[in-house]
Amino acid sequence: MKSRNRIKEWRERSPETLRLNRRELREKLRSLRFLLASGKLKNTQEVKELKKDIARVSTILSSKNEEKKHV
Repeated sequence: MKSRNRIKEWRERSPETLRLNRRELREKLRSLRFLLASGKLKNTQEVKELKKDIARVSTILSSKNEEKKHV
């Protein structure tokens, strides 16, 4: 249910905000990967969830760009 709410929120945001969110998610993923490599990350599922969130934001961004082209 969390992801559905997040997706709705992301769809309402502007492309600039989505780009910033995607950058923040990528930075968080980078830090989690370092923790994973050092063996300090307890919940490895977070990496998988973050990767999916980044893909979702990228998909929403590309669909917004397509809408701009057709308008």
